[in-house]
Amino acid sequence: MRIGFVVGEMFQGLRRNFTMTVAVVLVTMVSLFFFGTGLLVQKQVGILKGEWYDRVQVSIFMCGSDSPANLCPGGEITDAQRTALRDQLQADPRVDRVFYESKAQAYQNFKETNDSSITDKVTADQLPESFRVRLKDPQVYQTVSDDYRDVAGVEDVPDLRAILQPLFTVLDVATNIALGLAALMLLCSMMLVSTTIRLTAFSRRRETTIMRLVGASRALIQLPFVLEGVIASLIGGVLASGALWAMVEFGVSRLQNRPGFTTRLIDTHDVLTQTGPVMVGVGVVFAIIASLVSLRRWLKV
Repeated sequence: MRIGFVVGEMFQGLRRNFTMTVAVVLVTMVSLFFFGTGLLVQKQVGILKGEWYDRVQVSIFMCGSDSPANLCPGGEITDAQRTALRDQLQADPRVDRVFYESKAQAYQNFKETNDSSITDKVTADQLPESFRVRLKDPQVYQTVSDDYRDVAGVEDVPDLRAILQPLFTVLDVATNIALGLAALMLLCSMMLVSTTIRLTAFSRRRETTIMRLVGASRALIQLPFVLEGVIASLIGGVLASGALWAMVEFGVSRLQNRPGFTTRLIDTHDVLTQTGPVMVGVGVVFAIIASLVSLRRWLKV
């Protein structure tokens, strides 16, 4: 196969259809940017789930003097019940560590996390004492909560994951919306690539007919058209990766560097080593598919 001829035909086609090529590059860049954003959001959701789920502690609140009678029919927890509950938790193979939080400690934590206008109306006696249980496997939190909810002296066993789950649901929905929009943009990009290749093939139909008559192979005739779409999509993918890198570098990274911020966020390494190559690869594959489909339907060779 004559490589020089193929490359020459490719660049000639790009020059002839410069405006359409620029349009393909821009549409591909926008579509792949949305696609990459969806991938990064999905990765960030996974990071947040991993970090926060590992920090989830099952909180076992014990009955106090003000506890409802329907939850604590035996009244306030006794010393014997508290000791038995601690021993049961420490012997549980699902439990990693057990932390006791007294009413005074609960009140101190309450003051640190709430405004004085609220804390001034609450006393330490009104807050329940509790055991904070760290699990070896956070996935079994529900079974642990169910097992200890009806133990004597226990008022309630809420779980932090029940609070975090709505947040993760919203993030999952946002991810799906971003990926759906990206899929729509990729479809538009494929249609534009297909239209560009079809117009190019139509404008050069006399040349391709002559090449076919002199015995040129199907691959030799089609390859320049395919490469035109690939080059345009490749440039669009690189530009989209660059835009995504800039968004993470000058946006997300600044949030990560704020004092006291400990949650791990996506960074430019994720863009360069994972999302970026996927974006470029998807763009090239879609361009090849669009080019081949277009040539098969519109270029009779």
